[in-house]
Amino acid sequence: MTATAPSPAEGGQITDAQGRVELAPGVIPTDSGYYNDDLRPLPAAQRTWQTYNFMALWVGMAHCIPSWTLASGLVALGMDWRQAVFTIALANVIVLLPMLLTGHAGPKYGIPFPVLARASFGLRGANLPAMIRAAVACGWFGIQTWIGGQGIFVLLGGVLGADWAAYGHVGGQPWPLWLCFLLFWALQIAIIHRGMETLRRFENWAAPFVIVGAIVLLVWMTDKAGGLGPLLDQPSQLGWGADFWPVFFPALMGMIGFWSTLSLNIPDFTRFGKGQRAQVWGQSLGLPTTMTLFAVLSVLVTSGSQAVYGEAVWDPVQLAGRADNKIGLLYALVTVLVATISVNLAANVVSPAYDLAHLAPKLINFRTGALITGVVGVLIFPWKLIESPDVYIFTWLGTVGGLLGTVAGILIADYWLLRRTHLDLPDLYRPHGRYWYAAGWNWRAVLAFAVGGVLAVGGSHTVPGSQGPFPADGLIPFLKPLADYGWAVGLASALVLYTLLMLPLMAKERRLMGS
Repeated sequence: MTATAPSPAEGGQITDAQGRVELAPGVIPTDSGYYNDDLRPLPAAQRTWQTYNFMALWVGMAHCIPSWTLASGLVALGMDWRQAVFTIALANVIVLLPMLLTGHAGPKYGIPFPVLARASFGLRGANLPAMIRAAVACGWFGIQTWIGGQGIFVLLGGVLGADWAAYGHVGGQPWPLWLCFLLFWALQIAIIHRGMETLRRFENWAAPFVIVGAIVLLVWMTDKAGGLGPLLDQPSQLGWGADFWPVFFPALMGMIGFWSTLSLNIPDFTRFGKGQRAQVWGQSLGLPTTMTLFAVLSVLVTSGSQAVYGEAVWDPVQLAGRADNKIGLLYALVTVLVATISVNLAANVVSPAYDLAHLAPKLINFRTGALITGVVGVLIFPWKLIESPDVYIFTWLGTVGGLLGTVAGILIADYWLLRRTHLDLPDLYRPHGRYWYAAGWNWRAVLAFAVGGVLAVGGSHTVPGSQGPFPADGLIPFLKPLADYGWAVGLASALVLYTLLMLPLMAKERRLMGS
């Protein structure tokens, strides 16, 4: 048996033998204000991604310049390479769990993240987490595009032998750097404009290409160094005692924050999955292993750079720019382009494109949302966000992780603890149904988000002697001790509070259904 016919008890949704649910024909009018072709449940026949597609997606996203430099940021804070790799590996194992939990709804119902959020926040209230996620993604898109533009600028200088400084400066930067930034921006927008199937094909071949590029860089540097150099023996400035843990926990939350964005909107991708096995195995094999391997590679390559150049060159673009072989520089240029486009499109354009389409389904489609993302990503001045490790890891990643952890806690509580993965698919698209709550808003979810968000980021502070926008005593001084655990605090507090607030409503629903 491949499918069961719809019945009144099923409310117009069809479930096949694999447990995949789709709408019965004509259940939702296409002129509904909460429906368009990008937000609709994907038909089961179009859910075709296999384990390899999800593995390739994660390899393509994890093998990028910011991932490479995560270890460098931790070492700059005083860790040795073992501590940095351990922190990154642990963070990615932790963040994998909510990613698998929220990703479950994708293959089962074929819905993107903002539609899943309707079950907990309401049809209108879902715009709150969607816009927060979209804002974060726009910031990340700008950061990645700036980094990619810098890569093109540096490597082209090596190929052409150009002295960019001679061309004059605009806004404190050589104007050819701005040109590289804008060209790279336009290239990404052109690719995503062709849709998700083009992105899937791009990720499939980009993943192995980037892996080969990283290994080539390691072999080249090891050969020039005559070995891996002295960096592996460099002691930690923190040790494993009292000085280490105050840095470790906020750094761990920051590393979790690196992928906490995807732990929310992973249904945007898993909705294309052929089944749960594909998304579970693909993500489990793709994320923690790839991020850990890439962290190790970054340390080993940097070790060789210390032996060759007398200093640790943590930026792979700057390192490749020191090569004296133009063919090698061109290869490095292509690798940087492929790696950065791969992660930026998948991680930072797909989600806000859906989120913005959700805001106004009849005015904004996926492609329009992608273009808006690209424009906002430039307007947030991404070059300012990555000026120092303190701002990048603690202010940006830590604060973002705390807020998004709060939303993840609500989604997990609603989908797993309260509804036990059972959703009324048609009601996710029609007003005045089960998920309408009060005028389209579920005040319980909003309250849980507000409380969890305050607990998670209310104690945000700037470490004395470092850069940052927060007061040294914290935004809310008595919450300062919680700031180092922002993601975990936000997720746990919102999950518990939302569950408690929803229990009376869920009990009432069950009584009505029973009668």
